[in-house]
Amino acid sequence: MIARYAMSFFLIVTFLVTPLVLYLLCRYLLPRRWGKKTGVVLALLVILFGLYGLFVGYQQLEVCHIEYASKDIPAAFDGYRIVQFSDAHIGTMTGSRKWMLERAVDSMLAQHPDMIVFTGDLQNVYPEELIEHLPQLRRLKAPDGMYSVLGNHDYAVYQPDDSLTKEANCKKTQELERQAGWTLLMNEHRVVHRDSDSIVIAGMENWGTIKRMPRRGDVGKTLAGLPDYPSLDREGQGVGLPFIIMLQHDPTAWREKILPECQAQLTLSGHTHGGQVRLLGLSPASLSYKEYGGWVHEGSRSMFISTGLGALIPFRLGLPGEIVVITLKKNHFYSHSLR
Repeated sequence: MIARYAMSFFLIVTFLVTPLVLYLLCRYLLPRRWGKKTGVVLALLVILFGLYGLFVGYQQLEVCHIEYASKDIPAAFDGYRIVQFSDAHIGTMTGSRKWMLERAVDSMLAQHPDMIVFTGDLQNVYPEELIEHLPQLRRLKAPDGMYSVLGNHDYAVYQPDDSLTKEANCKKTQELERQAGWTLLMNEHRVVHRDSDSIVIAGMENWGTIKRMPRRGDVGKTLAGLPDYPSLDREGQGVGLPFIIMLQHDPTAWREKILPECQAQLTLSGHTHGGQVRLLGLSPASLSYKEYGGWVHEGSRSMFISTGLGALIPFRLGLPGEIVVITLKKNHFYSHSLR
């Protein structure tokens, strides 16, 4: 219900309620000689910002290049390039906006990545939104594969249907991702090999601290079969932990589940959209999330939160849609990440 009426709610609040409230506050709280004029100016600014965010800001795209360095990265993966995108919400990229997904796919392929990953929220509400975009989604290919996880919107949470219909729609969303040629990871992992070295790409189902969100993530199941402590080789020398890249849609799962339950060195996440607004370095996402964009570190372990490619509501102000290019760097002394 919330998702279905989000756009109507946004338009009413942005272009009617907020300008009117600002005008009235200035009109009655400020001195008469300039209170009315100030109220008109502020109301017009809100309307102009709203129009800009809808028709310009939402169409902007940024390719963000970052590096992640760790002593745990195998030598054969030094310089390995991963393209991450998140929160595509391609149900919004339809009609006159259909070109936006084509541009995003072109931009990702132009990075010549070794691997592409998607960290959830492909649809807005229903899986049927994906069908017209399958030709573009099938274009996303990389030498070591295209991997994805589900976001909260991909679980039929916002569908006003009975439980059986919702479950059928969930399966349809999963099937459509697989039809696109993506490897959908649902509490599971894959091992990627280069020469005699390897890394692990793991995909955990959605898990959020807000109880109405899907909480199906299972760290133990996701990493089942992998060593969770250093071992010894045949000569008795220490063998480090495998280098694990964890995909998880909701960044709150990092502190709640991933950090305490496993040794994944790098987690890639999304979900927050960065609040879709950033003015003077401030974002409304800070009211709901402690960590909502960019790098987060805890000792030698890190998480990168993408602020997303698209949005349910086609509005962005000071925060373009983003594609992230992550280059892995072998570091023999310590782990760190650089934007």
